[in-house]
Amino acid sequence: MRTPRSGVVALAAALAAVGLTGPAASPAAAATVPVGAGSYSDTRPPGTTGPTTNTGTPVTPKVTPAAQGKPVPTNDWWSSLAFQRYGDNPYSTPMYGHPLTYQATAAGLDIGYPTTPAIVGEGRQYEFAHKRDLTLGLTGLNAPDTKADAWSDWTVTPYWSDGARTLRATIGHGLPFVYAKGTGGDARVTTATAPTVFADQGNVLGITVAGHHYALFAPTGADWTVSGSTVTAGLAGKDYFSLAVLPSTSALATYKKYAYSFVTGSQASWSTSGGTVRATYTLTTQPQEGTETGTLQALYRHQWLHTTDPLTAYTYVSPRGTMKVRESRTFTTSQRTAPVLPALPKASGTDAARLRGYLNEVVNAADPFSGATDTYWTGKALGRLAQLVPVAEQIGDTAVRDRLLGLLKGRLQEWFTAGGASEFSYDRTWRTLIGYPASYGSDSELNDHHFHYSYYVYAAAVVAQYDPAWAADSAWGGMVKTLVRDAANPSRTDSAFPFLRGFDVYAGHSWASGHQGFAAGNNQESSSESTNLSAGLILWGSATGDTALRDLGVYLLTTESEAISQYWFDADQQVFPAAFGHDTVGMVWGSGGAYSTWWTANPEEIHGINVLPVTGGSLHLAARKDAIRRNIAEMERQNGGPAVEWRDILWEFQSLADPAAAKSKWDAQHAAYTPEQGESKAHTYHWLTTLDTLGAPDPSITGDLPTSAVFTKGTVRTYAAHNHGSTARTVTFSDGAKLTVPARSTATGTGTGGTDPGEPGPSTGNTFQLRSGGTLTTATGGTAGADTIASASGGNHDGTPHLPLVYEAKGVNGTLRPGATTAFRLQVDAGTNVALGQQARISYDLTGDGTFDRTETYHYFATDPVTGWEEYNQTRGLKSATGTLGDLRGGTVRLEVWHAIGNGTARLQTGTDRSVLVIPYA
Repeated sequence: MRTPRSGVVALAAALAAVGLTGPAASPAAAATVPVGAGSYSDTRPPGTTGPTTNTGTPVTPKVTPAAQGKPVPTNDWWSSLAFQRYGDNPYSTPMYGHPLTYQATAAGLDIGYPTTPAIVGEGRQYEFAHKRDLTLGLTGLNAPDTKADAWSDWTVTPYWSDGARTLRATIGHGLPFVYAKGTGGDARVTTATAPTVFADQGNVLGITVAGHHYALFAPTGADWTVSGSTVTAGLAGKDYFSLAVLPSTSALATYKKYAYSFVTGSQASWSTSGGTVRATYTLTTQPQEGTETGTLQALYRHQWLHTTDPLTAYTYVSPRGTMKVRESRTFTTSQRTAPVLPALPKASGTDAARLRGYLNEVVNAADPFSGATDTYWTGKALGRLAQLVPVAEQIGDTAVRDRLLGLLKGRLQEWFTAGGASEFSYDRTWRTLIGYPASYGSDSELNDHHFHYSYYVYAAAVVAQYDPAWAADSAWGGMVKTLVRDAANPSRTDSAFPFLRGFDVYAGHSWASGHQGFAAGNNQESSSESTNLSAGLILWGSATGDTALRDLGVYLLTTESEAISQYWFDADQQVFPAAFGHDTVGMVWGSGGAYSTWWTANPEEIHGINVLPVTGGSLHLAARKDAIRRNIAEMERQNGGPAVEWRDILWEFQSLADPAAAKSKWDAQHAAYTPEQGESKAHTYHWLTTLDTLGAPDPSITGDLPTSAVFTKGTVRTYAAHNHGSTARTVTFSDGAKLTVPARSTATGTGTGGTDPGEPGPSTGNTFQLRSGGTLTTATGGTAGADTIASASGGNHDGTPHLPLVYEAKGVNGTLRPGATTAFRLQVDAGTNVALGQQARISYDLTGDGTFDRTETYHYFATDPVTGWEEYNQTRGLKSATGTLGDLRGGTVRLEVWHAIGNGTARLQTGTDRSVLVIPYA
């Protein structure tokens, strides 16, 4: 087995599908629903199944009357509340909200705060498994089941009723509180062991259970009573009470302030502009007593690394590393957009005749789809062919290009037309579109829709690039959008599909299991197939002029890219427990992560499953080249040598950090390997030779067009962009470089508007080299050297310069570019020293009067104990910032670099274009 991934609609719904908005219609008698030139069925094909329990019994959503008619969010961190996968468990499996964990039972909500990881599965998995500290409920509550009563972007309210008593408890990602409303009984909290009381203020009680500190909050006038391991309070005629896990007993007063400001909903919003994506996460609240409407929320690592909003000193332990607490209902993150191209651009190192031979092998195969019949393997085949369309065009082979397009259209149209051997069918009970033949539980468990459908959307985007008429809503575009609505619906008001089915906006990544029915919570294995959907949305939206879908893709890809870096690859080495012993995981679980896949223990596939498919949407992985090198090194250690089975996938992955090394492996082995099922020798050859020519991708520099990227080889940068529009446009990059791109074309250049990758690099006037002796200069042609960063001497200087290296440029004039931000690339080498952290601060004195008007301090960079240069750049995120930027008039720009932690020295490269500071000025 490869991997068990994890009428409501009549013509009115088909019309709604075209615009990605609008409710579903009433059930229709007809079994075929037309959508443009295509159609889907509203009845499953004979002999197939829909969502079931583990024994095959059909199952319906477990929701209250208040939630009837709403699309149920499957594939979420809490979906077992609504999807009863196991017939003997009508409550839930463990749910990992972080920092708290939960499980619904007959008596109420079991709550835990796991803080000590266990290494299990022969060292292949780490987990902070749910363990009950206490149960929140009502006296006498004995409910026959638990249902989902309400939900929002990352919160949910389970509901219990036994006929005499009702309980609702709102929980969510990042919420240290549980907000309860109950009738028919007193508030009751039962603890796993007898609690220790550390504070008793009548209606406010502080208790410690299993080393974890909790606060219980009853209405004013109520009083908590402790009897053994049972704690109760009358509700003084009210219906509310709450509970919080405290970071320390001293935090009680702060948490008490917000205990009655009940969270009622959560919502994420996003925008993209000038190569930056901003996302805002907002909670809505309702005071139960008093007037306080603020709250506390804990941010995951991928969030606090990219916010400048003030955070408290409070922290929590989680399987995703440290969570940091913000005292507010909202916070905003800002990130460089992830780069995307339809394909790598044309480069001189690729031999056209050789590439043509490889392309012919694909199109002349007896069955270019390799026997694929189900949704997943058909998708893989579509993706393999789609990657070759722009490659064929680059070498002028329009005949092969058009044959490939014909294959894509033909197979997509088969699936997009109801009544044949393959079709999509709408399940009105679960509000989902299922492809039949299904695979890996995409039908019975609603697994993996974002994985499977990513290939269809990506392939359709490639077709749309060359044939806009095919992609029109009145043609086949309506069906593409219907698949998008199922897997990544951007609408919260669409009654036919849930909002962003697979993607968890707060966790920062998708979940694969439809029902979440595991003791370890939900899971996602192939994060790269998730980002394949995001990249497909960017390309589809760009090709069809749908900027909302394009920008949704930008937000999803950029957000999940950082989550992958932190939680799958542990790029900063701050997430995985020290005892885990692995540099990557194949699967992320609610409780932790596992060095495994669903179907094999082969290291090549454990490492490769979070790389494939390799496309122009994979370039974001190059942001952390140090993590790629560690990843490849571990794969070879675990494998007993270089890759054998998935060598093409892993060569392509390595090329994102070390193109020459990857190309040398191809040169030595290309004659004697079998491509991975979603790959071809044509694509692998093109990928490796292109990056060997242009250099590795450099995601630290972004363009103001989502379909753009930068590559760096030595001191030369190549800028690339694809313009899907009907008129030429100039793309401006974050380092000031510009590239003019003709209509419906890909262009490359070195920042001066040309298309020759061999032109000399740009001199933009805002890019400063570091020179030994403390100078910043825009002059090029320096002599490569290195300065020594002094030891932190075992101290902690995070955020405070300690014996810093200082580089300055004086008399600087510049006009602030709207939306632009500071960027830097610093080459650092700690040699064999361990646990060193280099940190940078950039300061701007706008008028040269000796007072710095703006200071930006970035999170430190943890170098590895292997001799060789590593790149520290601004993608580490701002730690703090003071003041505001304005135009420079004879101003001073200062860069300081020091060791935040560690007990040893490191080197900082100077005199080259590889170590530079880029200021946001024209």
